[in-house]
Amino acid sequence: MGHVDPADVLPLMDRMGADGRYTGRGITMAFLDSGFFAHADLVSPRKRIRAYQDIMSGKSGLEHLHDTTDPSAWHGMMSTVVAAGNGALSDGRFRGLAPDAELVLVKVGSMARVRHDDIARGVEWVLTHRQKYDIRILNISCGGDYEASYLTDILSRMTEACIREGIVVVVAVGNAGHLPGHPVLPPASVPAVISVGGVDDAGNPKYGRRTSYNHSYGPTVDGLQKPEVVALADWIAAPILPGTPTKAQAEFLKKLDHTADKNLARVIGEHPGLDSSLDEALHRPPYLLRQIIWGRLRDQHVINEHYKKVDGTSFAAPIVSSVVAQMLEANPDLTPQQCKRILIKTAVRLHNVEVDRQGWGEVKARPAVEHALSLKHAR
Repeated sequence: MGHVDPADVLPLMDRMGADGRYTGRGITMAFLDSGFFAHADLVSPRKRIRAYQDIMSGKSGLEHLHDTTDPSAWHGMMSTVVAAGNGALSDGRFRGLAPDAELVLVKVGSMARVRHDDIARGVEWVLTHRQKYDIRILNISCGGDYEASYLTDILSRMTEACIREGIVVVVAVGNAGHLPGHPVLPPASVPAVISVGGVDDAGNPKYGRRTSYNHSYGPTVDGLQKPEVVALADWIAAPILPGTPTKAQAEFLKKLDHTADKNLARVIGEHPGLDSSLDEALHRPPYLLRQIIWGRLRDQHVINEHYKKVDGTSFAAPIVSSVVAQMLEANPDLTPQQCKRILIKTAVRLHNVEVDRQGWGEVKARPAVEHALSLKHAR
């Protein structure tokens, strides 16, 4: 991958070729995940988080979204910012495609585990509160514990109920492409959801390199082919949780990256314990210290003191959810079925990638929004 530099991780708006006039304004997106944090990209300058519910403890209220000691907050913080962050800490550079969308956050697990039945409870909560918050999109970047038929599985049935009530459900298909059978678990296996796999563009579409991410794919236990579409799943800029050792290390490494060679040893000596490899190399020549610093930036995927590079279908799904938010802003009357059909119809197949791994192909943001508008004007 080489030395990770901000120039290597381009904004999603550029990589997706999206229409910046549409920002998810007026659209509420619900997220199910292991935990969340009220990141600056979601609350500054305008607070866009409308509700928070912890299915595990029963706690609710936005005051619970400021705990930097909970490692479970990482995943949901990243997935929400990828979809709807406004780039407040990057001067707008790393904003999502729906930076004006409103958010409802539902915690359904922990960093250690997200249980099948708890996801079902989270989906039920969204279904119950859909009218109160006018929820139009549900993003699920987590999966159940086991394969199950959508005909009998409670999680699958609750998810289908959401769709019948007008909520577009977007689900990460999972990252088990390397496992025997590459299983697709509920709710990604539900027929009516939009299941999202991944594509890797090496961080820049100009390279002309688009390969399949190692995501799960069908057939499901019911014989259905999944995913329907794929989206960017690598070289994604996502926030670092404030107040954590990872944040302190990122700040330290970026400071060193901009420190003159003659001052490296002094600065490292003034910050003992932040990076053991640099502590041990303190008295080595500057050119060797520089190599270690670049190696640590690469290994830790540090973009800058606020963001790091991440990958996985957990981020491909929110990207698709943000495209749906743009579509619904353009045409609020779209049904979940119409949204899914538009994404499929405007997707573009990847060359040299098996059809069963990519479904109808890669989601294309601008054509999807244009098609949504055309249906509105055709009425």
